[in-house]
Amino acid sequence: MALAMKSLEDYVTSIPDFPKEGVLFRDVTTVAQDPEGFRIAVDGLVGLLDGVDFDLVLGSESRGFVFGAPVAYAMGKGFVLVRKKGRLPRETICEEYDLEYGTATVEMHSDSVGKGQRVVVVDDLLATGGTAEAVIKMAERLGGEVVKACFVMELAGFEGRKRLHGCPVESLIVYDGA
Repeated sequence: MALAMKSLEDYVTSIPDFPKEGVLFRDVTTVAQDPEGFRIAVDGLVGLLDGVDFDLVLGSESRGFVFGAPVAYAMGKGFVLVRKKGRLPRETICEEYDLEYGTATVEMHSDSVGKGQRVVVVDDLLATGGTAEAVIKMAERLGGEVVKACFVMELAGFEGRKRLHGCPVESLIVYDGA
């Protein structure tokens, strides 16, 4: 009898009451640490981009690096690192966004995206959409066209898609709650 293949969801660890009581935290690190889970996630993201015409993958620190870089490599595209403020050595542009308690700022090199380049955003999680929205705004300020955003997981209850300026969005796993 053949063994059933695991689905991507099987590699996500759900942790109740973290970071506070009543929250069910979805931990994507267990996807990346398992060779098969990681392969399923990266291959799935590549599949979401099949037939999409683009030049660059943009991934934000840090799990966007984990999933975006192998997607860029697999598809023969360049990869742009979007970092926390103060971590890039050359001239940058930055974008501030809201967190649950305060704000954060991300940045990329000012020559990362050329005018007219078509880019995709790849990250581990879409929740409130703040980070992805900041990445999209920076790419557009540099003259790029964001043609798609892809995520390993999405917490649909946070309605993060609404913040992504009408950009096509796809996620490998969509959880209904927040």
